[in-house]
Amino acid sequence: MFDPVIAPSGTLLGLLQRGRGDGTLHALTAPRPEALAALNHCVLRDPRHDWQVENRSLYYARLFLDLNGELDEIEAHLFGAEDVLDADESRTGLALAVLGHLASYGRRDALELLRRYAAHGSNWAWALDELALRDDDAGLRALAAPVLARFPADPEGDAELAATVRDAFEPRPWRLWAEDPRESIATRVRAAHETGCFDRWQRQMRPAGPRPGWSVQAVFEWAQQGLERGAALHVPAARCLTAVAGPEDRAEIIQAAKDGGDGARCTALRYLADGNDPDALGLIEGAVATGSTVVVDAAVDAFERMRSLAAVDQARGWARRPDALGAAAGRVLACRGGAQDRDLVLAALREAVRGDGPDAPTLWTLVDGTGRLGIACAAPVLRHIYRETASSQLRCRAARALAATDPSFATGFAVECLWDCEETTREIAARHAETGDARVVERLRRLAADPAEEAEVQTAVRSRIGPEETAV
Repeated sequence: MFDPVIAPSGTLLGLLQRGRGDGTLHALTAPRPEALAALNHCVLRDPRHDWQVENRSLYYARLFLDLNGELDEIEAHLFGAEDVLDADESRTGLALAVLGHLASYGRRDALELLRRYAAHGSNWAWALDELALRDDDAGLRALAAPVLARFPADPEGDAELAATVRDAFEPRPWRLWAEDPRESIATRVRAAHETGCFDRWQRQMRPAGPRPGWSVQAVFEWAQQGLERGAALHVPAARCLTAVAGPEDRAEIIQAAKDGGDGARCTALRYLADGNDPDALGLIEGAVATGSTVVVDAAVDAFERMRSLAAVDQARGWARRPDALGAAAGRVLACRGGAQDRDLVLAALREAVRGDGPDAPTLWTLVDGTGRLGIACAAPVLRHIYRETASSQLRCRAARALAATDPSFATGFAVECLWDCEETTREIAARHAETGDARVVERLRRLAADPAEEAEVQTAVRSRIGPEETAV
């Protein structure tokens, strides 16, 4: 899947793509056709950079309900010719998740669309997972035959079915089908389940990787072999060294950290940093200066994991370096520095935004650190990140930092955060939004009564309003 194109933050489409609360508020006041066009654009062209950590489905489903939106465009997207040509689940996953939420809100058309796609669509497994949470037993039983028909009744098809049953995210349909009164269905599903359990047992009995009795050199060679296959194994290899290496092996490990192969060097650096070895900081600095990209990344990561006072002191000396180690030092101070490090953390935050924009990965840690240290003068930068980032997770962190640093947060961003796509952001808003605003009180009541809302959000809501105010 290609990276999505995100519209400017000041547009309705840009707000909805980001999942901002203002997106919903603007959509509800915009002409309905314009709002539905922007909403469908987002649902059919997933705007998330990482769908595994960013939420959008409930946010879009709620807006579909508020706008009483039709599902024609979603239906055309799911059953178009492209569904046969492009089976990547990222093409249809968001649309199916939105339908799942709509079904839970009682939209019968969404439930029927999910059933039809589970029977005939390419990404049927995702649709089945949505139905497993929302459909009744009769609806799921009706899907048994079309789903099993996808797997030929031959050894290859049976093996594929067994793997599907074994790896199913939601097991409810398969358990239901295993007890199906139709013997042909029940027998086949039970056999697939038994085969999947046996396969899992076999994998557990044949573990790959280091064995007791390995030497330090054998661990280094294993890490190098992994690197040559494209698998970074230096982290588990470093853990293996903890069990394998003794005091007599330190010189060999130090030498590997200085000039070993990339796999050995990464492993040695990680091992020495995790053990707070007195030579670790110097070796990390040397690796950043002379190592390959893989070694530099491993060295920086190893440094950021260090918890010693010496590492924090060294971070103060490295924080102004214009390289990866300097950026890592800023993050170390953001996580473990004290009040005396506020200026260095603020400088790192500003430099990251100026150099890499509001979506720079380093901002996650720096924004958290800004809130932890209570750097009030960072509020303008945090507001900029909040408005412009395409990551709803980073925006959540910016909201938490603003709650700790910006006196205007309760009457400003906290209000729109009540409509945000991320439940953690809504929770922050529920704890801070000024209830003098009539919109806030009404939104709190609605969240308290919404069965789809997360328990943590509802707990925060109920801490702000009395039981008598939650009735709708």
